[in-house]
Amino acid sequence: MTGMDEFLDRLDYPMYVVTAVAGEERAGCLVGFASQCSIEPVRFMVWLSTANRTYRVASSAEFLAVHLLGRAQHDLAERFGGRTGDEVDKFAGLAWREGPAGTALLDAVPTWFVGRVASRVEGGDHVGFLLAPAEASAGPGDRQPFRLSDGADIDAGHPAKDT
Repeated sequence: MTGMDEFLDRLDYPMYVVTAVAGEERAGCLVGFASQCSIEPVRFMVWLSTANRTYRVASSAEFLAVHLLGRAQHDLAERFGGRTGDEVDKFAGLAWREGPAGTALLDAVPTWFVGRVASRVEGGDHVGFLLAPAEASAGPGDRQPFRLSDGADIDAGHPAKDT
């Protein structure tokens, strides 16, 4: 579409790590397609790639955890965005704890929320998970979020499907 690539190239949105737990399975990925989408009640939408293991685990999860990375957390962005959970355990050697509703919370990211999956929306090669926040933490730390441009050097761990 004429002009659309140029429009999208100007966006520099915050990046998040979304973690999902279903049964004994745990997964997480770097997400750029996410936003608050309602004021009252508060709702937040995260979009997960259907090519991604996190999507498969999240499809069976009742709750997801959304972590807002700080600008200096390139290492976590690389871990969750530059590797595929189909080949590695992204949580191996990483400090994390069980959070509300059995979610996985990353110790190094003090700003997070846990949301109940209220609905799912098909959106092409991504599925939107509409989250109703259940618990949140805005702990100390970098108030400047990690942005898309901060991760420009990260090659996707699970490349997009060919179209």
